[in-house]
Amino acid sequence: MAKKLKDTDYLFISTYLHSRERDLLTSARMERMIEAPTAEEAAKVLSEIGYGEFDASSPRGLGSVLAQEQEKLFQDLYRFVPDKAVVDVFKVKYDYHNLKALIKARATGTDAPDRLLLDAGRVSAEEMRRAVWEGDYSTLPPALRQVAGEAVETLSATGDPQLADFLLDRAYYAEMISSAKATGSAFLVRYVQAAIDAANLRSAVRTLRMKKGADMLRRVLVEGGSVAPDSIQAAALGGNLEELYRSTSLRQAAELGTAAVGGGSLTPFEKACDDAVTAVAASAKSVPFGVEAVVSFLAAKEIEFTAVRVIMSGRMAGISGDTIRERLREAYV
Repeated sequence: MAKKLKDTDYLFISTYLHSRERDLLTSARMERMIEAPTAEEAAKVLSEIGYGEFDASSPRGLGSVLAQEQEKLFQDLYRFVPDKAVVDVFKVKYDYHNLKALIKARATGTDAPDRLLLDAGRVSAEEMRRAVWEGDYSTLPPALRQVAGEAVETLSATGDPQLADFLLDRAYYAEMISSAKATGSAFLVRYVQAAIDAANLRSAVRTLRMKKGADMLRRVLVEGGSVAPDSIQAAALGGNLEELYRSTSLRQAAELGTAAVGGGSLTPFEKACDDAVTAVAASAKSVPFGVEAVVSFLAAKEIEFTAVRVIMSGRMAGISGDTIRERLREAYV
């Protein structure tokens, strides 16, 4: 039986991560990147907080440096985190991302470009490629092993990649919440539930906006959040999403979602969903040591990587500063 970990077992890693918070991408640093005269100058802000050099005019260069930073982050935490399973909860999504890309590539008879694959999961991108191409999933983690075969068969039988995606999304969230619960961290479970709640609200709003009905809602809504799929479906079809989420952290998102269903912009709605999840992660800022420090730092880095991609991609494309700001989520710091 594994030893039950205490908060004090996280004393060293918590102190280390709190010291690294000063190098996170703050709102002020984001603004400097947006206001920088060139994309190259914007990239210099990233070098100040530890990012490697990259070609600021190349989307491939941006993707490469972000992949390197993700890999460094996970390697660093693996060295010091008492329970590696906590880190693995954040690695799960990269496994499913790669699996989706590779299954679609195999179905079309093409190879998934390296730029679409992220080597930050529990399974290396190369091992995932081998498993999908050979149809041998025996080396994958159990949940992945089972759903990979089902997704390939579904896509082969129907020719509809969306149906395969539904299967993979459902398996992804199921494994993520199951893995979070297995760590024994109530805070990590709360964070994952918030992510699932936000994903379900997004799915409900998008489904209504496309004027799809109950059948589509049943496919896209997943278990594991704090709001049951049946309740979301009933509220969505009854026009009561705002009421359902009124007493939750997604209250504002639900209001904006109702506006989006009526033809309003999706951008503020999507931002409000992500910001609600960020708020859960940031609620542990004042915890001096414990698993909360690891979870909140991992969440903060995910927020940072998204912000870097939004800002730098926008600068490369010549998008206005105001448009970039509209797309940015709340910073962790």
